[in-house]
Amino acid sequence: MKTVNIDVTLRDGGYRNSFDFPLEYALKHARLSVEAGFDWVEAAYRKGSFAPTPNLGLTGRGEDEYLAAMAEVIGAEHVGVILHPKNITEDDLPDMYRAGARLVRICLPVSDPEPGLEYVRQAKELGYTVCVNLTRVSQLPFRSIVDVAAASSEAGTDVVYLADSNGSLTPGEVARLTSVTKSVTDSAVGLHAHNNLGLALANAISAVDHGASWMDSAVQGMGKGPGNLIAEQWAAHVDRSVPHQFDLGPTLELADMLLAAIPEATPSLPLPDLLMGQYDLSVEHRKSFGDEHRESLRTARHLSGRVLSPTGASDGPLLTTAVNPAAALAQSVLSAAAQ
Repeated sequence: MKTVNIDVTLRDGGYRNSFDFPLEYALKHARLSVEAGFDWVEAAYRKGSFAPTPNLGLTGRGEDEYLAAMAEVIGAEHVGVILHPKNITEDDLPDMYRAGARLVRICLPVSDPEPGLEYVRQAKELGYTVCVNLTRVSQLPFRSIVDVAAASSEAGTDVVYLADSNGSLTPGEVARLTSVTKSVTDSAVGLHAHNNLGLALANAISAVDHGASWMDSAVQGMGKGPGNLIAEQWAAHVDRSVPHQFDLGPTLELADMLLAAIPEATPSLPLPDLLMGQYDLSVEHRKSFGDEHRESLRTARHLSGRVLSPTGASDGPLLTTAVNPAAALAQSVLSAAAQ
């Protein structure tokens, strides 16, 4: 299946370097990304990520001048922006569109989706391609995913993205989540994978096998924590089944250019992030871990609800649907389908 591909390096990679990509580099990156075959370049957050962060760099602000420069280099039809509804006003979407953005991704809080859905409606009226991102999807109740995906489709969303923000999902869980989301929406389904457990590529393949048609990846995997689906690996995989969708020459050149220009792009696996993926913990929990790995493991188990006895043995099974939100969701889906 041919996929629509978004290069998220300049945005998700910003978690590694405070979004401080030089303008010259960002424009060169975008040009080579489009040459490599990416459909969209996610240029920036608009007015910051979810949590307020001081001294945000270029790709954390998403100002109009930057978007206009990006559109001049790669064409507006390739320029995307992501945002949190709480950070913007009704003037932002028209301003971004005039500057040259044509794709907008709205991170939709399932606890209060209506303000974000109103921005979905506004964006569609303006002519955007609109994606809704369901973040930390591994922690969301089944009913919330179903309800918000259906409501997003009714509001006009083009794509419902499942964002494995904690990097904790497995290919089987991704398969079930993708299938369920497809069953309740007329919109396309996409996956935003994180690589805490080294499963981003396997999860991407599983998502596509079960109907996803949009995919995020980052050059060298540059993204929050251990990073995202590695663009070079994804391009090589896609090239086997859909020749010429990606041009591997520019893709590999882009990887070299990134590593040479941005030191923070060097791939890494921070060990606390591996634990957060294993136990489905969010980035806010990172401060709970110290340098002593066994103590960090006990902390992770405790935070996830799997408490150790004084002997070091687990009081219960390591992983059950009772303590794993994604598995619980999948079981609910299967039960509902069987009725």
